[in-house]
Amino acid sequence: MTAGAATGRPGTDLVVLSLEPWDRVWRRNQHLVAGLLRTDPALRVLFVEPAADPLHDLVSRRRPRWGRRPRTVSLDGVPDGRLRAYRPTKLLPRRWDRAADRRLARRIRRVVAGSGSTDPLLWVNDPGGAAVLTLTGWPALYDVTDDWLEAERTPAEHDRLVRDEALLMARCAEVVVCSPGLQATKGARRDVTLVPNAVDVADYRRPRPRPSDLPPGPVAVYVGTVHRDRMDLDLCVATARALAGRGHLVLVGPAPLDPADRTRLVRAGVVLLGAKDRTEVPGYLQHADALVVPHLVTPFTESLDPIKLYEYRAVGRPVVSTPVAGFRDSGDPRVIVASPAAFPAAVADAIPAAAPFPAGADGEVDDWQDRVVRMRGVLDRLAGGGGAVGAGDAAGGEAEDGTRGGDGTR
Repeated sequence: MTAGAATGRPGTDLVVLSLEPWDRVWRRNQHLVAGLLRTDPALRVLFVEPAADPLHDLVSRRRPRWGRRPRTVSLDGVPDGRLRAYRPTKLLPRRWDRAADRRLARRIRRVVAGSGSTDPLLWVNDPGGAAVLTLTGWPALYDVTDDWLEAERTPAEHDRLVRDEALLMARCAEVVVCSPGLQATKGARRDVTLVPNAVDVADYRRPRPRPSDLPPGPVAVYVGTVHRDRMDLDLCVATARALAGRGHLVLVGPAPLDPADRTRLVRAGVVLLGAKDRTEVPGYLQHADALVVPHLVTPFTESLDPIKLYEYRAVGRPVVSTPVAGFRDSGDPRVIVASPAAFPAAVADAIPAAAPFPAGADGEVDDWQDRVVRMRGVLDRLAGGGGAVGAGDAAGGEAEDGTRGGDGTR
């Protein structure tokens, strides 16, 4: 590879195994990868999205989606060709195809080899990426953003997650965590590096017009994925009813809910606006009369460092949250922490007291630029000699027949 013009080091290829696709809704991976590409002209990234699962789509009565060949992703400030995204296809469930993860790993290795890369660094966010590490032995970091071992999953899927994480914790040269909670739990097992989440402060403080699909009148807004792993749907229903006649509870973000849950929310008066392009999100936050966090308080949510914590603080609006990690200990006078029983009334009380944006949007908030610098340091250590145990020779690796075991999950 050619030398990096601004960095003075050889070019680096990075393979990111993500829990999320590269789409218009940006999460931690996209912010960090974009920042790294903009600051390192020698870097090339293959962003591997979660595998398409057409059979599961059919069973779930959804239109089947298929994988996509590697494609160029356009990114402001980055020449085309330095960022590509790839979505493989998983044809059969793991309970039917015991080598499903290994097959996916082989496809990823072929795509990487086809790009001319022979010695990439591996960034694992999806624990299923343990199969790629086992197959390749590429120098690897494990970026832990959620404690999936605490999430509600089937016994078979939980067992698989335990095995995959044990392998990653043992064999990755670097482990990064996003929250103090994860630093405490994962750091008890080995050295970890804390790289919390953040926000693009300047972008979120640039005034935007009121989004046209916000309902008229006062609004309490939540921005994030509406998922049963973290959202208290009963509390959403109670809050919408408490606001009836005075305002609306608006949920902005992907909502992978079953039809019964979705119907229950809508009948209670909750406004579901769905996923929005990242460029549109600040407008919803700036025009909220209150921002809310109706999250469950569970061991899983205790592991999180919510990006919305930084987004909410950047716009300076009043916030009402259940006592979850991040918001509970923020020390921000604009954050009201309320028990589930007191939450609906606290939201109703916060709405009429709100001053228009940009009032309050003047506090110090952590910026993604600082997090990119931290992650760059981790990658430099990895490229400087931090490798992985040789492929296939660690506990929890492949069995003698080349499989990772049929665990009865998708």
